[in-house]
Amino acid sequence: MPYVLITLAIAALIVGPQLWVRFVLWRHSKEIGDMPGSGAELATHLIERYQLDGVKVVEANKDENYYSPSEKVVALSPEVYHGKSVTAVAVAAHEVGHAMQFCREEPISRLRDKYLTKAHQIQRIGAGILVFAPIVTLAIKSPVIFLWIGAIAVITMLASVLMYVAILPEEYDASFNKALPILKEGYLPQHLMSAAHSVLKACALTYVAGALLDVLRLWRWIRFFR
Repeated sequence: MPYVLITLAIAALIVGPQLWVRFVLWRHSKEIGDMPGSGAELATHLIERYQLDGVKVVEANKDENYYSPSEKVVALSPEVYHGKSVTAVAVAAHEVGHAMQFCREEPISRLRDKYLTKAHQIQRIGAGILVFAPIVTLAIKSPVIFLWIGAIAVITMLASVLMYVAILPEEYDASFNKALPILKEGYLPQHLMSAAHSVLKACALTYVAGALLDVLRLWRWIRFFR
């Protein structure tokens, strides 16, 4: 029984942040009738206002919201691109906040280049180790080898999570030093600012929440191989 409780507690810690992020974004996604513009229209307006030369707004796939420095593109999911909700406006402002970081060449924008690429590489290494683990184990015919391989895979995935944690300052800057002050200038009425604050916090934690979910997927792979 204690083992089951510990397992459930760990699973809750891993899945909880992702569920919270999704819940917050869904909770504040209700369309607001008197909202002056959609997420895409706000993003376009802010790009023009802050003279972010060369940056454009495009519609991305469902649940995809990001800024691509290499393409200079603010990509917004359909529900954000066309939406007129607190979630749509706040997410759009957050992504424009990233565009501001990179266009101004702010030092904090280097965190993503430094750590996010490494996080993806480490994830691929961990996944590759798991794919070849059964083959190596069968070839060597030693369960101890599989345990070592599994331990290495777990360590690589946890290292990936730490890389995502390292870019949190950049995410918080985009949310609370860029997007929130902008929205307070009259883009949202005061009574909706609390909701916007929650959405921006969720935006800042999206990467870490997703990385934690990868750890759970890793655990499922290990159980499958067992």
